[in-house]
Amino acid sequence: MTAAPHPIMLTDRDRDALDAAQAQVNGFVLGKAHEVRLAFAALLSNGHLLIEDLPGLGKTTLAHALAATLGLGFQRVQFTSDLLPSDIVGVSIFDAQARRFEFHPGPVFANVLLADEINRAPPRTQSALLEAMAEHQVTVDGTTHRLPDPFFVIATQNPVDLSGTYPLPDSQLDRFLLRLTLGYPDEHAERELLSGRDRRDLIAQAVPVLGADDVLRLRQGVEGIHASDALVAYVQALLTRSRHAAGVRVGLSPRAGIALLRAARAYAMLLGRPHVVPDDVQALFGAVASHRLVPESEAGDGATLAASILRDVPVD
Repeated sequence: MTAAPHPIMLTDRDRDALDAAQAQVNGFVLGKAHEVRLAFAALLSNGHLLIEDLPGLGKTTLAHALAATLGLGFQRVQFTSDLLPSDIVGVSIFDAQARRFEFHPGPVFANVLLADEINRAPPRTQSALLEAMAEHQVTVDGTTHRLPDPFFVIATQNPVDLSGTYPLPDSQLDRFLLRLTLGYPDEHAERELLSGRDRRDLIAQAVPVLGADDVLRLRQGVEGIHASDALVAYVQALLTRSRHAAGVRVGLSPRAGIALLRAARAYAMLLGRPHVVPDDVQALFGAVASHRLVPESEAGDGATLAASILRDVPVD
């Protein structure tokens, strides 16, 4: 088993490049600076991102912009009701001349994979992707194939009340570090979108600000961001409250707490701080907790429950 890399200290050059990368993505995804920072936090935390929103609100643009800005290989898969697991992970095909099976990698072998409308595919196909996300590898015909590093999935899903959807089970939702919505742009951003050039043309001309090795180094830098004992106690208090809050059937697990701390470290780094403060946790809590909280009734809403828990737990 390979030992985890030691944390590293980021240089001023690293911080400047990270600021430039965020600025470039914000130039493509207008009026969504907080959501863009959350996407960067998910990537730098070695997690995955789930975006639940209506079509046409910039989900694909965000994924393309991140990949182009970070110089990462990008693939997009449109999930449909007839999509098979092999369409994602790949398939072994017999080569008659060589008299052996050869593995043909699927689109999952990319640094950034956009799984578009993941809840339109049947559960078996969803599971194939989510297994790859958890293990960072796929096994086909008994042979294990490692995925590229970094490997980052941005999955989108339609609201569950739309027709033809297969809601992700709670255990599979937990594979996503963050869940967010982009929502409609504000008036100024929408006017600029309407009067400006097509975002796809702009992204096609983007110059990478960072590269794959830079992303891996920045991930090591996240591990070096300090979280005090008091900050960890605050996170634990949020977890405890979630398990006893009104309207919650299943609260947050220790794994959710670990995810929250990891994302908070990345968020602090994105803001140029060497340590985590409660504001970082509060900025992330809804995105980390809303899809992990199980309401007592179908009418319950994870985002509303997360906001209530956050209000109920004071910062000491």
